[in-house]
Amino acid sequence: MTEAPRLPLHTLRSSPAVFVALGFGAGLSPYAPGTFGSLLGIPLVLALQLLPLGWQVAIWAGLSLVGCFVCDRAGRALGVPDHPAIVWDEVCGMAAVLLAAPTGAWWIAASFAAFRLFDIVKPWPIGLIDRGLHNGFGVMGDDLMAAAYAIATIWMFRLAGL
Repeated sequence: MTEAPRLPLHTLRSSPAVFVALGFGAGLSPYAPGTFGSLLGIPLVLALQLLPLGWQVAIWAGLSLVGCFVCDRAGRALGVPDHPAIVWDEVCGMAAVLLAAPTGAWWIAASFAAFRLFDIVKPWPIGLIDRGLHNGFGVMGDDLMAAAYAIATIWMFRLAGL
């Protein structure tokens, strides 16, 4: 796959969907935009933790469903279905891991590392989803599957007493 072209700052103003899909600007980072998008998931979950668990999950699910729409719209607007600047999928994926992880700074760091590992390496079926679906569901789907792998990893560490 060839590298997608860098986007100018005014791209954020092209539509509200693109603004959200680009993580409010985090996706415009010239280096590791997915990492910056993942970092946005941390304050999101810290804010959600002020709410009852049911609300946390409902809001996350709503943001993920919105993500299917905004990522699809941004991909069409940018001419690349999963442009590297589209990071809302990382925001929601990281948020999913943190919602399922134990609390504490160590668990946040471990969750971040596990999520980024699976999002970058893309073991089966993450890579299959990434290559096979070229719309908002595919953009969101591979990151949510990476989140599922990260959640399983975090809980294996937790159950092992680490």
